[in-house]
Amino acid sequence: MNIEIKNLLNEKYNQFNNTNFIQTDPIQIPHQFSQKENIEISAFLTSIIAWGNRKMIINNANKMMNLLDNNPIDFIQNANKKDIENLPDFKHRTFNEVDFKFFITSLQNIYKNYGGLETVFTKGYQTDNTVRNSIIYFREIFFSIPFPERTTKHIANVAKNSAAKRINMFLMWLIRNDNRGVHFGLWQNIPASALMLPIDVHSGNTARRLGLLTRKANDWKSVEEITKHLRKLDPKDPIKYDFALFGMDI
Repeated sequence: MNIEIKNLLNEKYNQFNNTNFIQTDPIQIPHQFSQKENIEISAFLTSIIAWGNRKMIINNANKMMNLLDNNPIDFIQNANKKDIENLPDFKHRTFNEVDFKFFITSLQNIYKNYGGLETVFTKGYQTDNTVRNSIIYFREIFFSIPFPERTTKHIANVAKNSAAKRINMFLMWLIRNDNRGVHFGLWQNIPASALMLPIDVHSGNTARRLGLLTRKANDWKSVEEITKHLRKLDPKDPIKYDFALFGMDI
C-alpha cells in the first residue's frame, strides 16, 4: 500500500483520537458511567440509535438513560413486566416505544440467562474467531424470545450482507484500548485485531477517495474489503483508522 496513504491515515488518527472527540460524539453517553455493565448497556443502546443528526442522537440517548433511572443494569435486572410496559413513550426516528421496550426485555433475558452482552458476543466469536459470527450469534440470542417483527430491522443481519455499522461501532467502543481515553477496552476475549470497520457515509467516502474501497454500496462486503486494507497498515489494531476515515470527510 502507498506509504503516503499510511502516513496520512496515521497523522489523522493522531489528530482525531483524543478526548476532545467525546464532546461531540455519542460515545459521551457510556462515558457517564463507571460500572462495567452500565457502560456496555448504555453503549449498546446508544449505538443502536446512532444514525442521523449527532446532537439528536445524544439527546435521545440521554432520554433513554433517564427512562432507565440512569442505572441501566439495575433497571434491567430488577424491572418486572409491568415496569417495562409502563415505560414512557420513546422515539428516535424509526426506533419507537415498541422497539425500546423489546430491547429492554431482550437485554433482561441476556443478563439473566446468558451471562450478559460480553458473554454472548464472545461465545459467538469463539466459534470461528470472526466478528461476523459474533454478530450473527448475538442476533440469534437477541431474538430468541417472542419479538415484534418491526424490531428486527434494528439489529443488523450480516448473514444478509448488512454492514452492521452500529454494532461494529459498539464493539469498537468496548474492545479497543489504546489508552487515549476515547474507547473503553472493557472486553478482553475478542481482540482488537478482529474488529471490523463501522462503515458509514463519511468513512466510505474517504476510503473510496484513497483507493481502499472499490464497491459502491456500504455493505458487509465493503466492510471486509476496507478492513482487509486496514489490517495491512496495522494488523493488531486496524480499526483505529476509523477516526481518520470519518474525521477527514467530516
